[in-house]
Amino acid sequence: MHSLHAGSEMPHVHPMDMVERTITLYEWQSERSCDSEIRAQAPGKWCDYNFFFTWSDNAEAMQLTCAIDMRIPKEQRVAVHGLLMRANELLWLGHFTLWLDEGQPMFRHALPLRGAEAPTIGQVQDMIETAIYECERFYPAFQYVIWGGHSAKDAMDMALLETVGEA
Repeated sequence: MHSLHAGSEMPHVHPMDMVERTITLYEWQSERSCDSEIRAQAPGKWCDYNFFFTWSDNAEAMQLTCAIDMRIPKEQRVAVHGLLMRANELLWLGHFTLWLDEGQPMFRHALPLRGAEAPTIGQVQDMIETAIYECERFYPAFQYVIWGGHSAKDAMDMALLETVGEA
C-alpha cells in the first residue's frame, strides 16, 4: 500500500515553532526557555500582558496563560473570586483564574491538538486575540472591585455597560 504523501515528506514542525512564528508577526519580545515553553510580552489598552505558552506531549495540547499586569491585595481576593466566577459565565473560550502566589489575575486557554502535528498560525492568533479581547473587556471590572470597592455584580454591570447613540 502506498502512502498518499510519498516523496513529499514535510519537515517536522514543533507546535512551539508556530507560536514563535506568530509572535514574530506581532513584533513582540519573546523568549523560548526550552522546547515546550515560550514567554512573550504584549501591550494592551489598559496594561501590558505577559503571555506564557506551554506544550504538553502527554496531553497533545498547547496552553496559553495571559497574566494581567495587576496585583490584587489579599483583602480583595474574596471579592475578586466572585468577579472571576461572573466573568467565566460569560466566556465561550478559556477562563479567568487567580495566580495566588502573585495575587495576579490571568486568562487561560488550551488548544487540544491530538493527531495534529502543530497548530496553524491562525489558531495561535485566535488564542492570543481571544485572550487580549477578554482581558481588555474585564480589566475595568477588576479595577472597580480592587480600587473602587464595588461588589462583583456592580463591577460587572459597570464594566460591561454598553453605550447607545452618539454624543
